[in-house]
Amino acid sequence: MSRFWGEATMADGNRVPGEMMAIAIPVPGGPDALVPQTRPVPVPGDDEVLIRVAAAGVNRPDVLQRQGKYPPPPGASDIPGLEVSGTIVAAGQGGELLVGQRVCALLAGGGYAEYALAPAGQCLPVPESYDLIEAAALPETLFTVWTNLFERAYAVGGDTVLVHGGTSGIGTMAIRLCNLFDVKIIVTCGSDEKCAAARAWGADEAINYKTQDYVAEVKRITGGQGVQAVLDMVGGDYLPRNLECLAEDGRHVSIAVLGGAKADVFIPAIMQRRLTLTGSTLRARSVGFKSLVADELVRTVWSFVEDGKLRPAMDQRFALADAAKAHARMDAGEHFGKIVLVV
Repeated sequence: MSRFWGEATMADGNRVPGEMMAIAIPVPGGPDALVPQTRPVPVPGDDEVLIRVAAAGVNRPDVLQRQGKYPPPPGASDIPGLEVSGTIVAAGQGGELLVGQRVCALLAGGGYAEYALAPAGQCLPVPESYDLIEAAALPETLFTVWTNLFERAYAVGGDTVLVHGGTSGIGTMAIRLCNLFDVKIIVTCGSDEKCAAARAWGADEAINYKTQDYVAEVKRITGGQGVQAVLDMVGGDYLPRNLECLAEDGRHVSIAVLGGAKADVFIPAIMQRRLTLTGSTLRARSVGFKSLVADELVRTVWSFVEDGKLRPAMDQRFALADAAKAHARMDAGEHFGKIVLVV
């Protein structure tokens, strides 16, 4: 059998190899469950592209998958990794014109590898002046924050919002987008040091949830009015407290339940104050939906990327083979912004 992948050629004239190094999860567990393996290079189907990966972002859903708590959706690769950057080196029917382009892409899985498949519609162009490794840290948090804070929660200029996890990838992206769209942002963090880092990154206010009552602080900061929206990934007993932080007609968006999947709420207060409770997950949404989001990001946000005004907060970079060390870093909870695997 040929060691090369069919008759396909890369944009630079080199052949696509038949095999690649990827990170697998043979048995769920701790960071050491991430094991380098040799895998076949995937073949793009219709409207798909093959990306020679420069870097892959590390995200909390990857950790949950590693732990056996978040299996990939049907049809997705079992290789973890929800975002990559790199160069398109081959394409199926419908994606041929993209071959040779530098892109970052949102994936349903498969990012922790030397090559990854992506739907053509979920790729975003990376400007020549933009660092490809930084670009790998954009898609997952950008898609998530945009669809949940700016679409589902309808945040607009002049609003004040509360976002938990202010130094996480989600939190740091929310800060930057709020800065760009004239939205005041309050974040919560787990230490005074993290609060200071969040403020330095652009948060208007940062609350140490371990030493302060964030509900009381939000009311103090807003003069008793509350915030127009809350973006929450904690769940559990945070939900009723978050509702106390909302102004009348406020919107609450849940995107994860790291602190618990159930909560008790007082329904009459929701009715009397006309609150909206909503939420979403992104990974299992259709290619069509995520492609529409990509189109909207190109129209509304991508000019800031092209101008260098929207860059992710970068924590540490690890080699792809050191994915276990990257996950140990995330498990420790001391990171600020995005952890990235470099191929």
